[in-house]
Amino acid sequence: MASFLDFEKPIAELQGRIDELRETAAGGELDIDAEVKRIQVKSDRMLRETYARLTPWQKTQVARHPERPHFKHYVAALIDDFMPLGGDRAFADDQAIIGGFGKFRGQRVMVLGHEKGDDTASRLRHNFGMGKPEGYRKAIRLMQLADRFGLPVVTLVDTSGAFPGVQAEERGQAEAIARSTEQLLNLGVPVVSAIVGEGGSGGAVALATGNTVLMFEHAVYSVISPEGCASILWRTADRAADAAEAMKVTAQDLMALGVIDRVIPEPLGGAHRDPGAAIVSLGDAIEKELGQLEGKTPEALRKARREKFLKMGRG
Repeated sequence: MASFLDFEKPIAELQGRIDELRETAAGGELDIDAEVKRIQVKSDRMLRETYARLTPWQKTQVARHPERPHFKHYVAALIDDFMPLGGDRAFADDQAIIGGFGKFRGQRVMVLGHEKGDDTASRLRHNFGMGKPEGYRKAIRLMQLADRFGLPVVTLVDTSGAFPGVQAEERGQAEAIARSTEQLLNLGVPVVSAIVGEGGSGGAVALATGNTVLMFEHAVYSVISPEGCASILWRTADRAADAAEAMKVTAQDLMALGVIDRVIPEPLGGAHRDPGAAIVSLGDAIEKELGQLEGKTPEALRKARREKFLKMGRG
């Protein structure tokens, strides 16, 4: 059964009515096709109108939808012969950040990304996609491996932020994030990053410092969550909607500001309503961007990447 967000309640009611009609008519001779079609047309129209005018806070809710595709789904559909590599060779293997070799549409790549999990057990195992220092150090190790073998790096970002626990801070969370960002800037291979859900704080930037940064239409990307921002500014998370509006977290705002390079359209109603189509769209976008970066020298790739980020916010 589809999971509806709060602002989708009118649509949920129409879909509920359709389900009731079908259940009533099951096994009987009652012809409900015309009525079901009428309600479905109304539901589709309402869905289209609703998603055409989403507020930043509503987009944040869509970006967090539990049924959106996750890293493992993108890898399963887009990456052949995926060979996951674990451990930072210093402390542990962080399951919030996953990476490994694979073949993307015939091209060998290193793919890295956050995995949130899609049920209680997997969410706990992957720590809800919140990376720890060992996760970012693992990412650094895999980036260096890709650089050594001349393989493009593809990163998929979906995290509310790096893990904020005391243990993570004791093990050097800020330093690990900074070094991961630095490593991306220094790579001599093409780097394509995609914000596929939430892009939260430095935990996202540490995997999103690419030559090209893609972003799904209903994804969000910000220095802090709207709730966190509201708690700081107004001492209450109840004003998260106001914070989301002020922070310019949407793909459309970030495209205008020059923070990202391309917005990837999602299926009507969000990626969670048609994950297969969303995954194909992302794959097509990554393929195009890798093609445009192909053949550039390591020096040119590094220079373009650094200039891209240094010019942000300079007007």
